[in-house]
Order: sequence, then C-alpha cells, then structure tokens
Amino acid sequence: MKILGIVRNSDTPAGRAFDFLALFLIVFSIITLSLETLPGWSPEAQKAFWLLEAAITVLFTMEYGLRVLAEPRKADYVFSFYGILDLIAILPFYLAFLLPVQADLRAVRIFRLFRIFRLLKIARYSRAMARFGNALRESRAEILVFVGAILMLIYLAAAGIYHFEHEAQPEAEDFRSIFHSLWWAVTILTPAAGGVEPVTLGGRLFTFLVLMFGLGVVAVPAGIIAAALSKVMREEETEKTEQDG
Repeated sequence: MKILGIVRNSDTPAGRAFDFLALFLIVFSIITLSLETLPGWSPEAQKAFWLLEAAITVLFTMEYGLRVLAEPRKADYVFSFYGILDLIAILPFYLAFLLPVQADLRAVRIFRLFRIFRLLKIARYSRAMARFGNALRESRAEILVFVGAILMLIYLAAAGIYHFEHEAQPEAEDFRSIFHSLWWAVTILTPAAGGVEPVTLGGRLFTFLVLMFGLGVVAVPAGIIAAALSKVMREEETEKTEQDG
C-alpha cells in the first residue's frame, strides 16, 4: 500500500508531510494538556478538551497501527524504544476510558499523566534528537560508570555530613541519620544547593570539598556527551561522503 511506504520513508515529500503532521499533533496535544489544567473551565470547555483528546488519540492509534503494518518484522517495532513509546502515548487514554465511573479519580489522573510521554515522540521526527540518541548509546558505558561514581559520592557526602553535624544539630531533620542526610547530599551536589547549613568547622570544610566535587559532577557528563556527539557527526559525514562518492 502507498500509505505504508509514506509511513516508512520520511525522506520523500509525502513522508515529510506525514512526520510534520504527527509532530504538530504532538505539540498541539501537549498545549491542550497544559491548558486543561487551568482552573475555571466550564463543563462545555472540559467536554471540548475531552473530545480533542479523543480525536488526537484516535489519530495516534492509526499512526501506531500503520507503523506496525509497515514493518516487515513487526515484533522488532512493537518492542523497540519508539514502538513502546508510541504505545504509551495512546494506552493511558483507553485505560482511563475503560475505568468504571465509580473508580478512584486519582487512578484516572495517573493514567492521564502519562500523556506527557507524547512529548518524547518528538525525538522520532528530529534528526538532531536522533543524533543525540546515538551519542547516548555510544557513551552508555562511560555514563554508567559516571552514574555509579555519583551514587558513591552522594552516599559519602551524606555519611560525612552526618558525622560532622549530627551532634551539633540534633534537631535538624537533614542530619537525623545518614538516610536523612542523603537528600542534603543530593541538593548540595546540584547547582541549586539547598538544605540545612552546617555549623561546625569540620562540616563547613567538608561541605566546601563536596561543592568542589559537585562542580566537576556538572561538567563531566557534558564532556562525555559532547565527545560522543562529535564522533557521531564525523561518522555521519564519512558515510555521506562515501555515498556521494
């Protein structure tokens, strides 16, 4: 079928138009989701929002079905990252719709919250986002090592500040135990440092050292991803040169 070819080939004018329409629907659905949270809407407006959501979900469902049909190896798409993401984008609406009227409204809100996953679908239609995804895959080993180091640093920071400040500030919630100090460690290692300030000399010196490490924590992943992006771009340029030649 011609439409299946349009879905699979985004390099053609028809394929680009299909991708642009899908991208427009994603952005439009996120805007309506945000507007819907504003207070004071009339019942008629709330119904209009629901009808828009239903129509958009139907269109996304059709897109999902077409992508399944367009793939020769359908299971590869269904269980791929984008296949799962496409399913998550439509499934919450049907789950919320199928809930009985008497169901707890909090459960409905949980399903509706997953609508924000549609925003991630934008990555499918952006070459830059695809390049960024390839860079993350290239550097996944380094990133895993970095995440492990960060977790160790957070624990060491929590244990250290507890040692210095627990007796000096026994009433402080952040220093009641090492577990309580974990949140202090997380906030102090981010640019938006917060939490209870240390009062002992040892605690202040220790906090200074942790902040110095925190500055490095912010810089390291940027360098890893930047190097991976450069590698991916060089590979793309080499591949394009070989194709042109």
